[in-house]
Amino acid sequence: MTMSKSIQSVLGGVALAALAGTVAYAADAPVPNKGDTAWMLISTALVLMMSVPGLALFYGGLVRSKNMLSVLAQVFAIVAIVAILWVAYGYSLAFTNGAGLNDYVGGFSKAFLIGVTPDATAATFSNGVYIPELVYMAFQMTFACITPALIIGSIVERVRFSALIVFVVLWVTVIYFPIAHMVWYWGGPDAIGNAAAAVAAAADDATKATAQAALDAVTADAGMMFKWGALDFAGGTVVHINAGIAGMVGALMIGKRTGYGKELMAPHSLTMTMIGASLLWVGWFGFNAGSNLEANGTTALAFVNTFVATAAAALSWLFVEWMAKGKPSLLGLVSGAVAGLVAITPASGYAGPMGSIVLGLLAGGVCFFFCSTVKNAFGYDDSLDVFGVHCVGGILGALATGVLVSKGLGGVGLVDYSLTPGTAAEAPYDMLAQVITQAKAVGLTLVWSGVGSAILYKLVDLVIGLRVPVEQEREGLDIASHGERAYNN
Repeated sequence: MTMSKSIQSVLGGVALAALAGTVAYAADAPVPNKGDTAWMLISTALVLMMSVPGLALFYGGLVRSKNMLSVLAQVFAIVAIVAILWVAYGYSLAFTNGAGLNDYVGGFSKAFLIGVTPDATAATFSNGVYIPELVYMAFQMTFACITPALIIGSIVERVRFSALIVFVVLWVTVIYFPIAHMVWYWGGPDAIGNAAAAVAAAADDATKATAQAALDAVTADAGMMFKWGALDFAGGTVVHINAGIAGMVGALMIGKRTGYGKELMAPHSLTMTMIGASLLWVGWFGFNAGSNLEANGTTALAFVNTFVATAAAALSWLFVEWMAKGKPSLLGLVSGAVAGLVAITPASGYAGPMGSIVLGLLAGGVCFFFCSTVKNAFGYDDSLDVFGVHCVGGILGALATGVLVSKGLGGVGLVDYSLTPGTAAEAPYDMLAQVITQAKAVGLTLVWSGVGSAILYKLVDLVIGLRVPVEQEREGLDIASHGERAYNN
């Protein structure tokens, strides 16, 4: 994939490096629009709501009552810990230049939010449009918080709380921050436009060569998968495939719950699960539509796609399960909704509404198949189907993004900020090449997170021990790990 192709693949998503300073398309330093800023603050709060209470209630309702409180504690603790790690060094590792390692990870130039002041700005995906960097930093923080929290759905009801906390600290540092950098770090549209304008304005060969070298340096200052041209509007690779494969590896390494396959392990409160799923759906509008980083037509497109793809996937899972098992279930309905949310995430700002509906319909059926037939065939205990929904749904969505971005299928197409400096010009699109690029990004994410997570699980197991003793597992983690109960009669 050429460097120019990587520029063509920049339209939306949270693929932003914090970028401050004066740009060529404005006489003064950029001034954030209050409407954009307000929308991004709302989106940030919506994504936080997805973790607490949304994900916590969704997962908590799916476990047995003796483990409800433990799941709530795990999700809440993860969010709190990762928030502190993010402002300490995570944001810097994800969204700054990493010098010799810049393809893979950033540096420490913004550790402890050095330079991230109320006056600092971050670029969006429109030339000359900026938001406060603190808002961008906080928005990205919510993504970092929810991703490791997703993992615990694979290993609930048997993992030691202390081991989980240590694993999460290591995992976000070694796995999440680098993948976020590889997929989403770049210089912003004005950095590219300004450099391209200098090339166009060069009066002689020497000046042009110097300007071209500067443009090459700007385009090279990006994460590896971004330079490949991989499209991920809001986190198909960074969040869902990343967490999904880590969860599966954990389920395999920790082993099945005691009594799995022999004892009834039905969800203790589908009411809680439905409430959690509903909060996830509402919060996901911030997740996807907020990933455009401003309030415009693309934001509205991502909003609509998030709505209809989720509805289509919920109905798809419902009817497929109805045909397979004879009855439509609430659990199937909400599981399908989450599968649709996952699948549309990478495509939400690229696909059209009709393409999003098709993707949702596919996601509901495909994820149901993996959560039932495939899971039963292999017998693994991915307790709350993190792999079947998030990893499989994320892969489907990531690959489909390469297809659905096509203008011929109702998508928005690709853009190139260097063709006509100061604007987002339409770029050439090759469906096969784009799908191959998407597949490369999926493959790297699976390997990086899968292998890396396995190493981290093993290290934590050797030092602390990942699994609680059998007697504590039978008693329930609420009492055994936390000394309290979710319910007292």
